[in-house]
Amino acid sequence: MTKPPTRIQQRNRAAILSAGLDVFSQYGFRGTTLDQIADTAGLSKPNLLYYFASKEAIHAALLERLLETWLDPLKALDGAGDPIAEIMGYAQRKLAMSRDYPRESRLFANEILQGAPHIRDILHTDLKTLVDEKAQLIQAWSDAGKIAAIDPHHLIFSIWALTQHYADFDVQVRAVLSGEDAYAGAETFLTHMLGRTLAIAPAT
Repeated sequence: MTKPPTRIQQRNRAAILSAGLDVFSQYGFRGTTLDQIADTAGLSKPNLLYYFASKEAIHAALLERLLETWLDPLKALDGAGDPIAEIMGYAQRKLAMSRDYPRESRLFANEILQGAPHIRDILHTDLKTLVDEKAQLIQAWSDAGKIAAIDPHHLIFSIWALTQHYADFDVQVRAVLSGEDAYAGAETFLTHMLGRTLAIAPAT
C-alpha cells in the first residue's frame, strides 16, 4: 500500500508545477530547462528530480491538469437553455478563464504553436468530438430560427480568439490600455457584439 504524500511532499510538488507553469508559459517547451524550473520553485535540481523524472513529466502533468478544465466552459453549453444567453455565457466563461488562468492559457497556446506534439491526439478526438457536438446544437438553434444564421464552427473559433487573446497577448493589451484592467470592457464588448451577431433581424 502506497503511503500518502506528506505535507512537505505536497508543497514541493505544487511548487514545481507552479514553477513549471511559469516557465513553460513564458519560454515554451523547447526553451524551458529543468534548472529554470528548479530555480523558480526554490528547489535544487536533485530535489526536483525526486518528484518528476524529467522536463517532459512536468509538462505532461501540467497539460493533463489543464485539459481536465479547458473544455468545461464548452461542455456547459446547454441545449435546454436560451440560445443567445447560452452562447454569451460560454463567451463569458472563456473570458473568465483567460483572466483567472493566464499562465494555463499561454501554456496551451505555446503547445499549439509548436504543432501540439503532446496533445495532438486529444485535439483530433476529445476536442473535435465536443466542438462538433456543440456546433450541431448551435446549427439546430439557427435552423429553428432562434438565432441568426451563422457558421457554428467559426463562431466557436471567434469566441476562442476574442477571449484567449487577453491572456496570450496580455503584454500587448496592457501596453495599449496603459495598464487598465481590460476584462470589464472586454465582457461589455463581447456581450454587445454577440447580441448583435446572434439576434434575428426583425421582419420588414
